[in-house]
Amino acid sequence: GFGLPPASRRSVSTTRPLYHALGKDLPPDAYTGIEIRASLSKEPEGANVDRALEALANADAVCFDVDSTVIMEEGIDVLADYLGKGEEVAAWTKKAMEGDTKFEDALAARLGIIRPSKSDIADCLREHPLRLSPGVDVLIEKLNEKGVDVYLVSGGFRLMIEPLARDLCVSKTNIVANTILFDDDGNYEGFCANEPTSRDMGKPAAIGRLKEEHGYDIVVMVGDGATDLQAVPPADAFVGFGGVAIRDAVREKACWFVTDFEDVIEVVEKFGRAKVPPGP
Repeated sequence: GFGLPPASRRSVSTTRPLYHALGKDLPPDAYTGIEIRASLSKEPEGANVDRALEALANADAVCFDVDSTVIMEEGIDVLADYLGKGEEVAAWTKKAMEGDTKFEDALAARLGIIRPSKSDIADCLREHPLRLSPGVDVLIEKLNEKGVDVYLVSGGFRLMIEPLARDLCVSKTNIVANTILFDDDGNYEGFCANEPTSRDMGKPAAIGRLKEEHGYDIVVMVGDGATDLQAVPPADAFVGFGGVAIRDAVREKACWFVTDFEDVIEVVEKFGRAKVPPGP
């Protein structure tokens, strides 16, 4: 179990050796990855677990992929299924997730097959509300309580993600996703090629931009796919999520690989350093 006191109430010996896997100057009362790992109920899996644990406990911002991470499906596949183009589109999604094709090519090909109108998307979401992965709402709530900034960084569509963000108390301005373009009658007209997540290596570009704009020191990426793995660097650690789909490259290379959010919630709750003083 988690037997250590919260970082804020901990007395620290100045002579205590600090083994910081992150390679950054953390405050003297910050827990090391070794200490956090020792308190986890199950042995964690990953290529650099201590780094991920330290980054998570000291994060300025945490960026979540949406499809197959925050939600239990791929939004574009749900939309394609609804419009009768499921199989054709799923094959392209798989290629994109496994890194077999350039992301921008897969995005253009899939949207060209579906050609969704504004009302198609609204009808789809009404009839098939996107399902949250168990525990992700609690994790985001804990991060919000600690004053850690939460972003949804996705190769999916802003229009489908905004209702999720509202439910999760993530600001609209903290969504980095693709914008579908419509004509005056709401018919599909293409997508905005200026969004970083519309192309390959879009997630590192998006996180680099967030670090630059907000001066974040420590950023963690959480996601399930090859495009999320690309985010480190500039992200300081990558937590691979296999609760919906396990992808071999992600399992092999993630700093920390999890199949549910339970231990991640515990780390934030017990060891996370508050970025703002807690309210009354």
